[in-house]
Amino acid sequence: MKNRNEELKRKMKKAASISLCAVLAGGLAAGTYTGVNYLTGYEQSVQAASKEEVTLLKSEKNADDSKDDSKDSSSSKGSLDVSDIVEEAMPSIVSITTKSVEEVQNYYGMFGQYGAYSPEQREVQGSGSGIIIGKNDSELLIATNYHVVEGAETLSVGFCDSTACEAKVKGYDSEKDLAVVAVSLDDIDSDTMDAITIATIGNSDDLKVGAQVVAIGNALGYGQSVTTGIVSAKNRQVNSDDTIGDYDSDSNSATNLIQTDAAINPGNSGGALLNMNGEVVGINSSKLASTEVEGIGYAIAISDVTDTLESLMNEETRDKVDNHGVLGITVQTVDSEVSEAYGVPEGVLVRDVTEGGAADEAGIEAKTIITKFAGKVVTTKEQLVDFLSYYEPGEDVELTIEVPDGKGYKEETVTVTLGENTDTQESQDNNGQDTMDESGNLVEDWQNNEGGAGLQYGEGWN
Repeated sequence: MKNRNEELKRKMKKAASISLCAVLAGGLAAGTYTGVNYLTGYEQSVQAASKEEVTLLKSEKNADDSKDDSKDSSSSKGSLDVSDIVEEAMPSIVSITTKSVEEVQNYYGMFGQYGAYSPEQREVQGSGSGIIIGKNDSELLIATNYHVVEGAETLSVGFCDSTACEAKVKGYDSEKDLAVVAVSLDDIDSDTMDAITIATIGNSDDLKVGAQVVAIGNALGYGQSVTTGIVSAKNRQVNSDDTIGDYDSDSNSATNLIQTDAAINPGNSGGALLNMNGEVVGINSSKLASTEVEGIGYAIAISDVTDTLESLMNEETRDKVDNHGVLGITVQTVDSEVSEAYGVPEGVLVRDVTEGGAADEAGIEAKTIITKFAGKVVTTKEQLVDFLSYYEPGEDVELTIEVPDGKGYKEETVTVTLGENTDTQESQDNNGQDTMDESGNLVEDWQNNEGGAGLQYGEGWN
């Protein structure tokens, strides 16, 4: 009995142990489940919160990006898309086509009969651009560069509607490289008049370096095209040795230039440089052309030449005449090099005066230097001949001259009545016979006191 009781106790104790293990195991399992659920729930809630936060951040970023895109779009419209400016300005820009005759060497007949030089003449076509700046009762007036129309026998102006009209040079200033071209209003049909506009002139003094600009012109003669860039520099000038320097406002011959990286190519000359208001702030004129140079173009600052343009606009429009008047002189160019070397005025030196001719009658003597013809600056003998080609015999022309007075030169103004161009005066007003050295350079006999130029006045002339 005792043994049975002990065995029963033993079984009960074992069962209790198993039950306790089961309870403990169950508790552990339950605890583990709860713990896993808690930790998993925490991670899930953190992940959920993180996802919400990330979504919110992304949403805010998208909103910011949207604002930035909008800002960029707005900024892009102002700085990259210039279509509105171009659309408004294009009707005031024209293309200019010129035809001139130049003398060239005949390759097959280098020397003519008896070994004489045999030149050949050929017609040359050029292209450029212009800006419509005004009109009067009978003419539409267009600004361009002097080098665009220099030496042109005929001119044609093309408008934005693809029509074209003949034009004439109304006036020019070669030193400032400016010209005004006139088209008769009678030659322009009403539809073209409705299509074109007069350009709005801005203030180039207000330009800032880094400001965006637009250039419009007849690049390469292919028709109007557009380039954009910035103002790279202000107050530049082309020096006498063709280098670029800082603008000297005290110089009478220097032109204030705006430097830009907007592409300016042949044919763009005379076209417009516009600010972001569509106003003309410059007249495109030149570029530095070199394999080592990129993006350096120049435009004449408009605010510095408005007075000159207005003066040219008010000049009398003239045609070249077949039998122009003459001065009765033989001349020679006094260029900037000679002017600086000998301290003499730049212009055209009178080497000989025909007795009884126009200049002689006006009291002009040899050694006088002509600096202006009818108010226009004269710097070369070719310019003087070109000026004369617009004036008939018998017309009065005012000349500004520098007369040697024993110590230097004094300026005088004389009126000359142009003479007839007779056979015996064929060589007058011509290039003169200048001596060339072995290198083909002009040799000026400035120090000869008995012949040739005979210049003996001024410092360093002896």
